[in-house]
Amino acid sequence: MASINEDFLSLNEKTNTTLDIINTSIVKEENKGIACIKKEYIIERHVPKLAINCISESDKNQLNEDEPPSKKQKCTKSVLKGQNKSRNCTYYQIPQEHLCSNLVEGLEKGSCSFEKCKFLHNVTEYLEKKPDDIDQTCYVYSIKGRCPRGLTCRFGSSHIKNGMNIIDQTKYETWIKSENNCKTLSKENMLKLRKKLYNFTKSEEAVKKIDKDKDLGPLIQESSKKINWNNKLYLAPLTTVGNLPFRRICKEFGADITCSEMVLSSSLLQGHNQEWALTKRHETEDIFGIQICGNNPYMLSKSAQVLQENVDMDFLDLNLGCPLDQIYKQGAGSGLLLRSKKLEVCLKSMRTVLDVPLTVKTRSGVNKDQNVAHDLIPMFKDSGVSLITVHGRSRDQRYTKMADWNYVNECAKLANPVPVFSSGDIMSYEDYIDTKQQYPDISGAMIGRGALIKPWIFKELKENRHWDISSNERLEILKKFVKYGLEHWGSDTRGVETTRRFLLEWLSFCYRYIPVGILERVPQKVNERPPNYKGRDDLETLMASGNCADWIEISKMLLGPVPNGFQFLPKHKANSWK
Repeated sequence: MASINEDFLSLNEKTNTTLDIINTSIVKEENKGIACIKKEYIIERHVPKLAINCISESDKNQLNEDEPPSKKQKCTKSVLKGQNKSRNCTYYQIPQEHLCSNLVEGLEKGSCSFEKCKFLHNVTEYLEKKPDDIDQTCYVYSIKGRCPRGLTCRFGSSHIKNGMNIIDQTKYETWIKSENNCKTLSKENMLKLRKKLYNFTKSEEAVKKIDKDKDLGPLIQESSKKINWNNKLYLAPLTTVGNLPFRRICKEFGADITCSEMVLSSSLLQGHNQEWALTKRHETEDIFGIQICGNNPYMLSKSAQVLQENVDMDFLDLNLGCPLDQIYKQGAGSGLLLRSKKLEVCLKSMRTVLDVPLTVKTRSGVNKDQNVAHDLIPMFKDSGVSLITVHGRSRDQRYTKMADWNYVNECAKLANPVPVFSSGDIMSYEDYIDTKQQYPDISGAMIGRGALIKPWIFKELKENRHWDISSNERLEILKKFVKYGLEHWGSDTRGVETTRRFLLEWLSFCYRYIPVGILERVPQKVNERPPNYKGRDDLETLMASGNCADWIEISKMLLGPVPNGFQFLPKHKANSWK
């Protein structure tokens, strides 16, 4: 049996690199604009605090504990710069301390047939050692009538009786009837992928046919499914932080279109559980797409085929913007922008095997001040692309400059009648209205950082107003995210700590929100950072903290104490010293 920790390690490696896309650039922007805060809220003499438990061991070794405070403070500031390159896993599950999943229903129910299973098989022993419940009410049990985590649930007092996992049969049957099950990859097909037995004849023939035609003309083939893209609010595909629970939050605030996190085609075709998990759709996501990333026609067309045949999606999006070195150097993401002939074969072969619309999300170019997206627009149109989203920055720029909406508008003119969305820098309804008036050829907006900082931005855009949301209202949003996380990742210890980890990643963006009632000048711009300030109550002050130790305190309010050995390293070392 594969180690439970493998998924955590793989997921952690992906996060270590991909959070750099958004998070690094925001830190670089901090000196570019200072938000105007009402004088009575400004903290004149802010004393930074060192979160020693949020520092890597190598950095701890550089801090001399014997130095006087003044010297240590200077040392700390010099050491804690840059990024935590190797971020550790926040939680490691020791199999011998956790109940086998075959026994979670309780005594005399279930059995394990795996001779080499490393998990605990003594139910009584497990229940005696099990950590205290975090709360008395299990959210999953309350809505479904059955908690699939059974005896391992950390909220199990409401459904664990006499060593048994109790089922509310009436509620459970009602939930089963009302559940809108989204199509997912079967175990049989997962096994075929892993053994390389899946039938990809359709996609292989499509690539061969298109690749043989040296004079590639327009692809006259339309998808059977049509989507009205005009004036829709599109939640950007966000690696790690754009998970299913977060997308549910944004849908409730008015996002029209949602998309999965970036899925790596190579891992998808190898049948990796963690990659296929990213394709899961919630029933509330009425216009939902999956974004894939790959570097060659065979890989991408096979990914398109297997997704078309096995999951529920309304469109498939090709990533042409990922700036990460390990993606770019393989010729994927923004690397495909410099391989236009190969890209054309990729798009046309994908379009051939798909019944749903094919879309692309691209950066303006690769090198600084050398835009290429406009040169690719005719090819996108000929390839049958249904929507083009242009991020008005090059790969080299990352997020260090404001997005060039004027350039995107020029691309939209070239693309007509294919709709073009623009991505970048919308933080308020004024930003949204201004861009619609100034750039009328752009059909819609994709929201990324604005949604991470304040997911209620979609409500503000649709209602044309600023929402001076209270700290308690913001806490309720976090509570809802936690509930959705427990439903998605599980309510056992592993699920709780997975939820906590993703909550902390999100909080690394949330603290950048400045309450409307504290601003001297409204609205806040995406590249503006406030001076150190206090909130209108203690909770608002806590939520404004850029110190990751305070983010952990917020997580404790929602998910209870952290387990022994827990450590969360923020992407940026500065968040351990603020």
